Amino acid sequence: MSRPITPMELTGLGLPALAIEDLLAAIQSVSGFPLQEQWLRLSGHALRGNLPFNVHLRLYEHVFADWDAAAGPPPAWTPDPVQVGSSNLGQLWNDLGLTGYDALHRWSTSERDAFWRIVVEGLGIRFRSPISTIRDPGSPVEAPAWLPGARLNIAESCFQAEADQDAVVVQLPGRPLVRMTYGELEKLSGRVANGLSESEFGSGDAIAVIMPMTLESVAIYLGIVMAGCVVVSISDSFAAEEIASRLELTGARGVFTQDQMHRAGKKIDLYRRVVDSGPAQVIVLPENPELEPDLLRGQDRTWTGFLSPQADFEPVASEPSASTNFLFSSGTTGEPKVIPWTHTTPIKCAADAWLHHDVRPGDVLAWPTNLGWMMGPWLIYAALVNRATIALYPDAPTGRGFGVFIQEAEVTMLGLVPSLVQSWRASGCMEGLDWSRIKAFSSTGECSNPEDMLYLMWLAGYRPIIEYCGGTEIGGAYLTGTVVQPSSPATFSTPALGLDLDLVDEDGVSAESGEVLLIPPSIGLSNTLLNADHHKVYFEGVSPSAGGETRRRHGDEIEAIGGGYYRHHGRADDTMNLGGIKVSSVEIERILNRIPGVRETAAIAVPPAGGGPDRLVIFLVPGPDATETSSGWLPLMQKAVREHLNPLFRVSDVVVVASLPRTASQKIMRRSIRKAYRDEHE
Repeated sequence: MSRPITPMELTGLGLPALAIEDLLAAIQSVSGFPLQEQWLRLSGHALRGNLPFNVHLRLYEHVFADWDAAAGPPPAWTPDPVQVGSSNLGQLWNDLGLTGYDALHRWSTSERDAFWRIVVEGLGIRFRSPISTIRDPGSPVEAPAWLPGARLNIAESCFQAEADQDAVVVQLPGRPLVRMTYGELEKLSGRVANGLSESEFGSGDAIAVIMPMTLESVAIYLGIVMAGCVVVSISDSFAAEEIASRLELTGARGVFTQDQMHRAGKKIDLYRRVVDSGPAQVIVLPENPELEPDLLRGQDRTWTGFLSPQADFEPVASEPSASTNFLFSSGTTGEPKVIPWTHTTPIKCAADAWLHHDVRPGDVLAWPTNLGWMMGPWLIYAALVNRATIALYPDAPTGRGFGVFIQEAEVTMLGLVPSLVQSWRASGCMEGLDWSRIKAFSSTGECSNPEDMLYLMWLAGYRPIIEYCGGTEIGGAYLTGTVVQPSSPATFSTPALGLDLDLVDEDGVSAESGEVLLIPPSIGLSNTLLNADHHKVYFEGVSPSAGGETRRRHGDEIEAIGGGYYRHHGRADDTMNLGGIKVSSVEIERILNRIPGVRETAAIAVPPAGGGPDRLVIFLVPGPDATETSSGWLPLMQKAVREHLNPLFRVSDVVVVASLPRTASQKIMRRSIRKAYRDEHE
């Protein structure tokens, strides 16, 4: 510590005299230790009990006031040697005869085929025919052929746990916990697969799922894959026209949905919204299992009318490159990119969970999400391939009810988006719960705020946060954390195993802060796009690395901050993450430009001062016939975004301008707009 903390400083935190005296004694007792050890001892002992978070924050800042930034960001959690040695990572590098994590990562990127062979074998991936090589050596780095000659159905690898072990635990609003074993889940998935076959859906058919994460939606997802069909993942929060565009892009022959759902006390008629999108056939599940949905269209079917009584089903084996899932990511043309996941993509999901999140058999994983976001399918594979349990809470995770669920379900790994932590901190709704079973948190989808992330660690008595940054086209993360490295709030500690990266400035020159370029190949990275030129999107115009390696565009802005750690600064291109959902500026602008009186708009994402989830800001050029006042544009634009794109998106600010800056080729200069806005408001 740079200097002793004074009683007056602690008095200002609202503590009683006795608590101040105890704290001062504790601080004095650790003063001779290195800073990292001081915090470890304080957070592990002296700060236990009912001391409020503001006391923890003040002491964390005080302890690390003189921390050397060159060593990396100050850690709020440090693993002990026993934890390191017993972790999945520690066991792996010991088995390989390596000396630690850094050596393991270097090996995983220099010997990529050997690394992925160990992953495939370690996860116990099931094959119908044995694999000879991991990657076809004659295939290009841009589109490598993984597991050549093999045949498999990745859903089979999700049922390797004992039949009586819990596969899913769920809590519906106002109801007790419900558990489903691996045996029961496999049977229900088989009934779905048989139902598809009996309904004349064939191998390769695209079938959409538009519903919350429930026992049934997990079984539906796996049943579609088992049947050799392709899941079309569409968020249950999208408006009808956005659903329609995704059904059209994928040629979906049918849709699974729910009649209605409740979120934060509000009833949402999901079936009617889906019907408004014009699907050919809908299979409708009741939110209340005791009631059948009514007033269906003639061609639509109820869940009980669709399900086959036959549970035994032999999954359809396919080439590893066969599609299993169509997911969506933002496109710069306004049309979402359709990204196919194959039978190999889930290996990346499961590998990241096994190694970076240290998931083990019997763990319980919760992540508020749905199948429309990649983290929904990720959660299924990350948990089930690793013989763990999925914990689902289909209601809004913003209130104490969700926290009680985490406690009662005995969740061991909790994932989330940073804005969720921000809301918990503002309301205090999760304080005082017993989250002692949690071994690690994970955070993705948005930029994190350090104070909020320290708060999250505090809620569970200080557990590491695995910051996790990747994308749908990666099947997981390229930048992440581990349980064998110190955890600092809102930072990443490593590129993912089996992957490496470069940071470049706007001129393509290597930099400490800039756009990230990935160095392939890796299982999980997309090889194709359903509706776009994959090479053009990810490789065209990207120069090789200094060592001659092929590099792949991704679009994130990353800063190397010392000690091998990184910080995320949002998107470098014209896409943004809002509430964990990636959306392009063009998609938003297309909707806003329809509003009467609007000539054109530019949508940008702006992080708040101090970091954290992006805010959506609109720059507006009114047309000559505009009659709206400056203050009237914000509610109009919020209404348009809510009704025609996604009700979860929130417009934070509207700036009225005479014109938008453009390049010589007439492209809107959104980076310049973003910089000008930040300069004015910081």
